[in-house]
Amino acid sequence: MTSIEEPVQKGLRPVRAEADDTVEVRFTVNGTPVVLDLPARVTLADALRDHLGLTGTHVGCEHGVCGMCTVLVDGEAARACLLFACQLDGAEVVTVEGLGRPDDLHPLQESFGRNHALQCGFCTPGFLLSAYDLLNNEPEVTDEELPAELSGVICRCTGYRNILTAVSETRAAYPEGIPEPGNCARRTLVGRSGGRSATVAEEHAEPSDEPARTVEIVLPEGEPTIAVQVDTALDVPFDEVWRVLADVHVLAGCLPGAELTEELGEQLYAGRAQVAVGPIKLSFHGIARVLEQDRETGTIRVLAEGQDTGGARTQADITLRASATAAGTDLRADAAVYLTGRIAQFGRALAGDISRRMFEQFAESVRQVATTGEAPQQSHAAPSAFRMVVATLVDRIKRIGRRRGGE
Repeated sequence: MTSIEEPVQKGLRPVRAEADDTVEVRFTVNGTPVVLDLPARVTLADALRDHLGLTGTHVGCEHGVCGMCTVLVDGEAARACLLFACQLDGAEVVTVEGLGRPDDLHPLQESFGRNHALQCGFCTPGFLLSAYDLLNNEPEVTDEELPAELSGVICRCTGYRNILTAVSETRAAYPEGIPEPGNCARRTLVGRSGGRSATVAEEHAEPSDEPARTVEIVLPEGEPTIAVQVDTALDVPFDEVWRVLADVHVLAGCLPGAELTEELGEQLYAGRAQVAVGPIKLSFHGIARVLEQDRETGTIRVLAEGQDTGGARTQADITLRASATAAGTDLRADAAVYLTGRIAQFGRALAGDISRRMFEQFAESVRQVATTGEAPQQSHAAPSAFRMVVATLVDRIKRIGRRRGGE
């Protein structure tokens, strides 16, 4: 069986504290340095899920029996429900989120999918990390030994045989050793209960006398949650479009649900933005910095970040490029968007559709302002993402209908 006792003992540090005493903990999760102020009674599983938003670590029995919460601590499998987070100061933790990226899965994840070993998915994170630990430490394990070696994770539904097959196939494909986790990089981690990563530590620091313009927007490393590219043909001359793009106040007014609230100097601005998905309404307060504004190339680049009171956080690197055409102006928007917290639960497809629709509405507002010369007349109320997605689907259906009609 895969061992859970050794890393627990190795990683323990003595902590003398009452259950509700707050203890500062510093460890690394999936390559990201993390600083947490936690009551001493908080387990590693709860710290990962509630304070860092890493909900891939599932909690089942909370007695160390079922194995659903298995993670890697200093490279060895460990039960996250049996460890107090304050014991792990200085440890390296890898969760299922660090194993592979959605667009570049770890071989174990690929094999699980290929062999239909996922079933409901609740036990999958525990099995993946237990299997990783097993193949990393005992690559010579035989098929006959697999049931006993993986018995530390309890799931015996109809997918169990397929789980064994998936692990066996991966072992056969990598007899010299399984590849390391492929999604460990420094990024922003924010959960529901106020945890923070080192990349956002400045946000929680004590108020400073330094002017706001010293604030830096640091985007996470690694792949963005969604990447958006929207091209829009505007029947307006380039000079009129650039007049809109060159005025940050007018530009912000063209963004659905956005409002510029303060100019902080040195191309740094404060503002708020709202979006609604059904009954969920998110109100972000944040800052944006204009990094580039060049009429010769028709380019404006902006870094932005915002957070709502529920812990949802969004950061974006947005580039707008306007170029003159015979019919007017082509406006291209490229955006790399990073989502954490509950907004990240929307899923890439939905978040991508919402973002694209918002940029389409933004381009239409730019066209109206460039044409009329008047400030955009739009409400700062939260735009309905649901209506945006429905409108997108209707547009797609219309396009399909037009194509078929032309056949």
